[in-house]
Amino acid sequence: MGFSVEAVVSAVRRAVTRASGWADHEWELVREGPRSPLTHMALDEVLAEEVGPGRRGPTLRFWEWSSPAVILGGFQSVRNEVDLGAAGRHGIEVVRRITGGGAMFVEPGNTVTYSLYAPPSLVAGLSVAESYPFLDDWVLGVLGDLGLNVWYQPLNDIASEGGKIGGAAQKRMGSGAVLHHVTMSYSIDAAKLGEVLRVGREKLSDKGVASAARRVDPLARQTGLAREVVIDRLIAGFRSRFGLVDGPVSAVEEARAGELVASKFATEGWLWRVP
Repeated sequence: MGFSVEAVVSAVRRAVTRASGWADHEWELVREGPRSPLTHMALDEVLAEEVGPGRRGPTLRFWEWSSPAVILGGFQSVRNEVDLGAAGRHGIEVVRRITGGGAMFVEPGNTVTYSLYAPPSLVAGLSVAESYPFLDDWVLGVLGDLGLNVWYQPLNDIASEGGKIGGAAQKRMGSGAVLHHVTMSYSIDAAKLGEVLRVGREKLSDKGVASAARRVDPLARQTGLAREVVIDRLIAGFRSRFGLVDGPVSAVEEARAGELVASKFATEGWLWRVP
């Protein structure tokens, strides 16, 4: 984390709180076939809650999408963020996640999305702002190995000379676990995105900071690699740094995710909690 005053203070805080390191844990990998947007929302909550009390080890999960969607941040307004008429014309589902941050537009094959479900000890002694680059430093390393000049743009963006590559969102769960997920653009249908998301106007984020649409520079253009190869390289990079074993979603976790879809994520009350 460098040798600035802030970095030294963080290091001291982590030592005092007896923070754990990445290699202190046995990390599990979940990489499965496509799932519905609603199922992804539910799985994020279920797997994070399983990691908190230790029923599941710390986990890295890569997502595959079965259908296009707009995923709203937990505190965003549906009407402010989405043109519902355009979404309907294009068959795009609108769902809401449990983390904050901005809206995402995804289609099968056009993003690289992953979640980290980490124990609280991994980020002990770090502020929320410090935990974002800390949890994604390995990604910057792998992208650097692929020849990209990338950096972390506070609070939660992965950026390059050509523009934004991706963004992160995070939530500290009641169980103590940290849910941290990232969506990076692999390719982008800019015309469709412009129709569906209301990105052409300044708006207030969940933290009350004015923001506008930012230029995106997708991984397909920057790397020239197939999306599956990019994901393979990310997994290999994580494994070489910290170790990684297969940890598929269990039948119990599947059942709980299905229950959460029905009782929470698919309900009008959840989607329209911020109209």
